[in-house]
Amino acid sequence: MMRSMKNILRHSFLLSMICFTSILSHASGKDNDTLILDFPQGKAAIYPDFKDNDSTLRRIHQITEELHNPDSLAQLRHIRVIGAASPEGSVAINRSLSQKRADNIFDYLSRGIQIPDSITSFTFLGRDWEGLKKLVENDPAIPYRDETLTLIDEIIANHPNQSENDNLLHLQQLREGVPYKYMYTHLFPALRASTLLFEYYPSIPRINVADFPITLSTIPVFNEITTVSDETAVCRQCGKPFYMDLRTNLLFDALLLPNIGAEFYVGKNLSIIANWMYGWWDKNSLHRYWRAYGGDLGLRWWLGKKAHEKPLTGHHIGVYAGVVTYDFEFGGKGYMGGRPSHNLWDRCNIIAGVEYGYSLPVARRLNIDFTIGIGYLGGKLIQYVPEDKHYVWQKTEHLHWFGPTKAEISLVWLIGCNNYNAKKGGNR
Repeated sequence: MMRSMKNILRHSFLLSMICFTSILSHASGKDNDTLILDFPQGKAAIYPDFKDNDSTLRRIHQITEELHNPDSLAQLRHIRVIGAASPEGSVAINRSLSQKRADNIFDYLSRGIQIPDSITSFTFLGRDWEGLKKLVENDPAIPYRDETLTLIDEIIANHPNQSENDNLLHLQQLREGVPYKYMYTHLFPALRASTLLFEYYPSIPRINVADFPITLSTIPVFNEITTVSDETAVCRQCGKPFYMDLRTNLLFDALLLPNIGAEFYVGKNLSIIANWMYGWWDKNSLHRYWRAYGGDLGLRWWLGKKAHEKPLTGHHIGVYAGVVTYDFEFGGKGYMGGRPSHNLWDRCNIIAGVEYGYSLPVARRLNIDFTIGIGYLGGKLIQYVPEDKHYVWQKTEHLHWFGPTKAEISLVWLIGCNNYNAKKGGNR
């Protein structure tokens, strides 16, 4: 009898110690769960069969059942919902998208338990630059990784003072868009996830997820919202960044010589440029002629910090070659380049040289290009004078000129996908 009594007391003591230890552990330690739900691009609806959402929704169901169970000691302390979006798309749409995602997660959670406002907080990240930085740091395969990390650090540091659209533009234009295309394919999908953070005191014992089977076909899908921005749609249509420009030399315009040029960026900091002018003014009664036409082709190499940030911007050096013919007279002696009454190739002068210039952004789609060229001008130069309604030949010279052969202050109109300048005051 005494032995039985001792056994009962010993077992009761052990049971009390186990219960006391469990309660003490419950009171002194909190449990945390970080759950992530993935979203397709431009969507805020919850898709149970998308990526790993199946297991995440099961875990949410498990936690809500545990908290809802009246026999459980689990106690909810705090819930934080973080809505996020990848950088592509407009700022306003990304902000709305991250908020919609967070709201949909919270709505789903609220169906299982009552959640007081006092323990709930929301964070809407919009464009998740911090998340992108972590992904780039963990991916050694990204092209130009160090430059990309430097730019993202600058974006994060200047976030309060810099336009979000400028931030995205700098990222798209870095190294001709090569890092951006890699991140768009491999990293951005992870940034479209949103996070649910639970902080609670666990029950004793913890409930296994296998004890709460759930049929995912019964989970409702929220209504979708239209979230694809105009900028994203444009980039999808053009496929990849494309850079070209149309231009006019304001110096020639001031001399009443209409002209036009076009430049095409071919990659690796190289561009091809072609220019043409044509002005054919005359006033026979006064023997005044102001005539010139011709053009040139050139190859440019872009260099310096600005050129690496965005093609067709900053310093450039190059070579050029072209042809020109002219006829200038102001009531006295006249000068004609080439042979009269022949085609352009018979009566032209040849130009070739090297150039240096700088293309300065002045508006979203406008640059001013300052260029000077030094080289060779050669060909026939005919001098004549007007007499008795005729033009009398005086002499023919063979022109060989070495020196400045090109001067350009051009107004440049930027054309192409992503071919526009950031606002002034941008970091890159």
